[in-house]
Amino acid sequence: MRAGEQCLNLIMKWETLSLKAYKCPTGHWTIGWGHTYGVKPGQVITRGYAEALLKQDVVVAEHAVDSLVKVPLNQGMYDALVSFVFNLGADKFRSSTLLMRLNQGAYELAADEFPKWKYGTVDGKKQVLPGLVSRRAEERTMFLTAYNREKK
Repeated sequence: MRAGEQCLNLIMKWETLSLKAYKCPTGHWTIGWGHTYGVKPGQVITRGYAEALLKQDVVVAEHAVDSLVKVPLNQGMYDALVSFVFNLGADKFRSSTLLMRLNQGAYELAADEFPKWKYGTVDGKKQVLPGLVSRRAEERTMFLTAYNREKK
């Protein structure tokens, strides 16, 4: 399976495009749509390069979902998970209760884990980030909507 348009739209909504490197709320240098690997202060890129970075980063998230999830998913569930992993990272997803519940076939309990991933470290303090609260709610809704459609 590949990330669909719904997934890409969700990522681009929450990862606002920046063609100049900036520090995100958690202190990571970021450019494009949430790209962090190898970003340097003062770096500037084109929109075309930002799109290429987005595609690379989505492939990494897809690979994590493909290799770690052991239960069937439909497109909407997959898209929600790819968006989640894109933002969270594969290592945190690998050790998450969300993945554990999902692989147990407890889809609704897994969905209840999305909202728990709302924290970031800002100025050395772990705190709730309002943007993550909203993003997780949207990912959870996408996941559950697709799951409930599948159940019928």
